[in-house]
Amino acid sequence: MSERTEVGSLGEFGLIEHLTKNIEFHNASTLQGVGDDAAVIDHFGKQTVLSTDLLLEGVHFDLSYTPLQHLGYKTVAVNVSDIYAMNATPTQILLSIGFSNRFSVEALDEFYEGVYAACARYGVDLVGGDTTSSQKGFVISCTAIGEVAPDQYVKRTGAQKGDLLCVSGDLGAAYLGLLLLEREKRIWMENPQIQPDLEGEKYIVGRLLKPEARKDIIEFFAGAGIRPTSMIDISDGLSSELLHLCKGSGVGAMLYEEKLPIHDDTRAAAFKFNSEATACALSGGEDYELLFTIRQDDFEKLGNVNDITVIGYITDAEAGVQLYSKGGNKYPVTAQGWNHMGNA
Repeated sequence: MSERTEVGSLGEFGLIEHLTKNIEFHNASTLQGVGDDAAVIDHFGKQTVLSTDLLLEGVHFDLSYTPLQHLGYKTVAVNVSDIYAMNATPTQILLSIGFSNRFSVEALDEFYEGVYAACARYGVDLVGGDTTSSQKGFVISCTAIGEVAPDQYVKRTGAQKGDLLCVSGDLGAAYLGLLLLEREKRIWMENPQIQPDLEGEKYIVGRLLKPEARKDIIEFFAGAGIRPTSMIDISDGLSSELLHLCKGSGVGAMLYEEKLPIHDDTRAAAFKFNSEATACALSGGEDYELLFTIRQDDFEKLGNVNDITVIGYITDAEAGVQLYSKGGNKYPVTAQGWNHMGNA
């Protein structure tokens, strides 16, 4: 039987010291991290970008099928994704957690193993946070800090008529991963003797439990000399994010169904669930890909990058946001992304 250390045996400050004793810094901008009343950061003339997320057990994640190490990794990844969506480089995070006495020190160690793995992957420093007791479930609050040259940050409000609409990676897999895990959870709860059947579904499950923020796309932009005219990360579904981008920019868009990047495993899973792969790509959440627009003049700079797909173009606001189907019909795009408030 694995060892269990009660959190109370360490006390709050002992726990913080235990969880942060192996922190390694990756950025010269981190002058002071954990261990004082506040962190000290100097971005040497660059502009600072900030984003924060609150993750609640039972609303944003389910620990019956989410390993704590994966949850720690995902916590960092989804936060730095917002920094990348500004065309910025994440440099530090602040992480606060609330937990009940059902969590041991070993369980929290698992969570922080994932946090530190993501910090190493994205080159960010954990510089502070807080711990507290929680009467209900696991509570996570993470703030990401980044830096960007003053003339390089990208908002969701700069798209212009004629711009190309692009997306990184592929869409819809995380949503189907959720459907699969929820189905297997229901079966298991009805009969605990039945083991979960995840055979052949590694891709969609991985896309939900361990998403990756698109650091590589931002690095590609810098190397290719591309500055998107607008950008947003896809956390609540392509439709929802595209409507945010178009509303912010005061434009419309034409989106082509046949251009939507959908992985073969996603199509296969959608078929098994009697779902439309296109609907999953449009309305599924938690892909954490980047949706962005570029000037037509920059199209050649995309070169042969396999992981960026042109899926449409920007139009006048009066034309609205339309989907051009494979059958040759036009439909208005509506927001049907994940609504966490509806689950609370």
